[in-house]
Amino acid sequence: MTDNHRTQRLRKLRSRSLLGGGLERIEAQHKKGRLTARERIDLLVDKSSFRETDAFVQHRTHDFDLDQQKFLSDSVITGWGTIEGRLVYIFSQDFTVFGGSLGEVHAEKICKIMDMAMKNGAPVIGLNDSGGARIQEGVVSLGAYADIFLRNTLASGVVPQISAIMGPCAGGAVYSPAITDFIFMVRGSSYMFVTGPDVVKTVTHEEVDFESLGGAAAHAETSGVCHVAADSEADTLYLIRKLMGYLPQNNMEDPPFVQTSDDPLRMEEALDTLVPDDPSKPYNIKDVIQLVVDNGQFFEIHADYAQNIVVGFARLGGHSIGIVANQPAHLAGCLDINSSDKGARFVRFCDCFNIPILTFEDVPGFLPGTGQEHGGIIRHGAKLLYAFCEATVPKLTVITRKAYGGAYDVMSSKHIRGDYNVAWPSAELAVMGPDGAVNIIFRKELEKAKDPVKRKAELVAEYREKFANPYIAAERGYLDDVIEPKETRPRLINALEMLNNKRDANPAKKHGNIPL
Repeated sequence: MTDNHRTQRLRKLRSRSLLGGGLERIEAQHKKGRLTARERIDLLVDKSSFRETDAFVQHRTHDFDLDQQKFLSDSVITGWGTIEGRLVYIFSQDFTVFGGSLGEVHAEKICKIMDMAMKNGAPVIGLNDSGGARIQEGVVSLGAYADIFLRNTLASGVVPQISAIMGPCAGGAVYSPAITDFIFMVRGSSYMFVTGPDVVKTVTHEEVDFESLGGAAAHAETSGVCHVAADSEADTLYLIRKLMGYLPQNNMEDPPFVQTSDDPLRMEEALDTLVPDDPSKPYNIKDVIQLVVDNGQFFEIHADYAQNIVVGFARLGGHSIGIVANQPAHLAGCLDINSSDKGARFVRFCDCFNIPILTFEDVPGFLPGTGQEHGGIIRHGAKLLYAFCEATVPKLTVITRKAYGGAYDVMSSKHIRGDYNVAWPSAELAVMGPDGAVNIIFRKELEKAKDPVKRKAELVAEYREKFANPYIAAERGYLDDVIEPKETRPRLINALEMLNNKRDANPAKKHGNIPL
């Protein structure tokens, strides 16, 4: 065979590989409004940067006539590319080949990419579109899943792992994305569940469709499984690119610094009047965030889930930061089971990858009720406390209004290694709100009072004057300063730069036992 023939053979095989399951199946994918595995990769990475691995791999199964159906690359495309010039490893499941099902060689390809990512310290992005385990391969396919799960776990906290659910993701397939750091879903065309609608109907007699059971809305709003939901595949891939800009390549790097045109000394007069004088009136903490961070840009995570706490990424003076903020516009900013889980997971991610944490605090306490107590609010609230205590990255805290009870301690207080803790003059640091405190402290006096309503109002005013302010805490050093709201941005940027070389450590141990 001449060199020319050899080259032609190579080109022919590569062309075959690029077709996946064939033109007919590609068209069927397009008719569903979905892109192919390769089209998704092209949208995700920098132009012409993708380099494929294992393009000639084929499955080795002979049962059920599978030896008569072989496709180059099998049912997953793997390789590496760049996003804004930075290396990422990618696998993209190909639904046109065996419905994207996972078998032995499919998993081997993914494992190879994950091993490369660990050795070279770069993120892994998985684009999931699969019918699940390849039934024809039996237990081999189950073992193949476990090989991936193990690598997900070992890579956790070493390199960022991002999962995009672009189509079906069912059964055991859901657990690989679940271990990764962030899950993106496409509204109307992607879904995740352990057991499908038919099984649910058989076992529980519930009638439910794919979307209601495991669609993007269900997981973004109700279960919290999905971190970011987008309206299209293109939007999803764009948002992944945007997220990557806030993250380091691995746990040994600092997150990328991006020069900003936003003045680091900018004062924001609007902050001075943002918190209402009436402590019972809500306001939107996102307004505070947008007025403080660079160019008002905030990449929110879990936007539709547990909305009483807000988490996401932004920049301050060009530095990437993670933000955790109580939301007084939802459930008065109380901490509950879901918000505690949401906050804890985000804090731990930031700490894994050297991203400083900025906390905006306005919390009246933990949400009361038998539902919360019986659901384990003690255990779940302890997760958030544990996460803040454990974190060794720079931690900045701004108390905008309420900081009551145990929730004051939990929200990155000075006592749990907060580095820079400040309050606005509107801040109230106390065991509980004035109304509740007066009811307890002056119960007997109020019972005897001629006009209990008037007397209570007087006592509440006295308590608020004496205790519901930031100055006793500042007097004891629990706060580093009380600042004017308008100067929040320059003070935080200055503190962040002061903490640039912070070093802190936890005691030597295999790992702690977070109250799961």
